[in-house]
Amino acid sequence: MPQKLLFVCLGNICRSPSAENIMNELVAQAGLEKQIICDSAGTGAYHVGEPPDRRMSYAASQRGLQLKGRARQFVVDDFESFDRIFAMDRSNYQNILRLDPQGKYKDKVELICSYCSEHNDSEVPDPYYGGDAGFDYVLDLLYDACGNLLSELEEQV
Repeated sequence: MPQKLLFVCLGNICRSPSAENIMNELVAQAGLEKQIICDSAGTGAYHVGEPPDRRMSYAASQRGLQLKGRARQFVVDDFESFDRIFAMDRSNYQNILRLDPQGKYKDKVELICSYCSEHNDSEVPDPYYGGDAGFDYVLDLLYDACGNLLSELEEQV
């Protein structure tokens, strides 16, 4: 049974698709595509059906990463469909948990930055309204976190 991971931000066009695609790249490099499956979603419905933000895609392309996918909104069924759910910031984390009022799935939800070892940030900042440097910084954080997350998962699979 593969381990299913879901990365969640607000609109699912910057941070969470970047995390999904970074993780997919690292999983492929490790030859674990059959053991680890990744997806992403947003807590809001603002961009449903849209491709990743062009500025985020450009920043990723500068590192040889192509961002694939279309934005979708997080739904209650995702709690059952995924083994682990990674929120980009505390606001996303709280929005996810609001959909689980009984707290049945709270152990599945965590902040992605808890896996960072090179950065001390506790949240991945939303680069949407900032400048180009913000998109690069998001990628730095996510490569750090996803690399460490993969190391943990490799021990389990």
